[in-house]
Amino acid sequence: MDPELIAVLAVIAVALVFDYTNGFHDAANAIATSISTRALTPRVALGMAAIGNFIGAHFGADVAKTVGSGLVALPDGTSGLGIVFAGVIGAIAWNLITWYFGLPSSSTHALIGGLVGSTLAASGTVLWGGIAESVILPMIVSPVVGFLLGYIVMIAVQWIFRNGQPGRLNRGFRWAQTASAAAMSIGHGMQDAAKTIGIVVLALFVGGYQDSAETIPEWAFWTSATVLALGTYAGGWRIIRTLGRKIIDLRPPEGFAAETVASGVLYFNALVLGAPISTTHTITSAIMGVGATKRLSAVRWGVAGNIVGAWVLTFPAAGSIGALMFFVVRPLF
Repeated sequence: MDPELIAVLAVIAVALVFDYTNGFHDAANAIATSISTRALTPRVALGMAAIGNFIGAHFGADVAKTVGSGLVALPDGTSGLGIVFAGVIGAIAWNLITWYFGLPSSSTHALIGGLVGSTLAASGTVLWGGIAESVILPMIVSPVVGFLLGYIVMIAVQWIFRNGQPGRLNRGFRWAQTASAAAMSIGHGMQDAAKTIGIVVLALFVGGYQDSAETIPEWAFWTSATVLALGTYAGGWRIIRTLGRKIIDLRPPEGFAAETVASGVLYFNALVLGAPISTTHTITSAIMGVGATKRLSAVRWGVAGNIVGAWVLTFPAAGSIGALMFFVVRPLF
């Protein structure tokens, strides 16, 4: 068999492993609030999240193109494929580390960090303009926007329903959370399945099996969406507990507000900007913003601080692992 074909298949395989870990690592993004407020049972929530991820993947083409062609420039052939392989391994390793400790870190920034780290180790070209515009700026802005909008939307919900009967409102918002969690699941698919699609396309382009890193074969959508959905259904219970219970004590109105805000931010970035933002950062900051409407002490800032620490570490940590893995796998490519 052609060595380049073997290398392409190896990169696609490891990209799908990342896709699966992304699913169980980031399942919490879509459903933790619905589970913690008992709007949905865990298995129903996971099933809905898997279906939403599958649907959303087919709307993430712009994000996939950004990942596939806008972040690094790699040499053609097996040497370039080795760089991609090492970078994805770096992302998988960081996903597993943060999952073990129950920290909702960003699979997005793990993947991009791993890819940048392996590219630098190989003395390749990092497109820093694309990184700054499509990764660094959204990484800073999206959590701020999520926090502020979470605060504003929750204030609006409290004012609109200020005279409502609490028991009836909670029941109504549990139903509303079904819709907001579904929207969040689709937004997660738009973002996270698309990143794996971008890696698949990058492998095909570098390996010489297609002429452009912006052309996406239909099978890539279906494969990435299916694997992400399977990973999501497997669940990431450690992180679900952190997001759903440890940041604030969520009730259905807060869960609805947080999910509505986060899904709106995800849709805007995927469909309008084509920016690969972190679903983790977005939903976590929205939860913090919603919680701050009660009182600042309602947010468990110690837990929040650990989460933010994981955010800051993700890019350099995954990048370091990706760089190390480049030297490990280089003899194979």
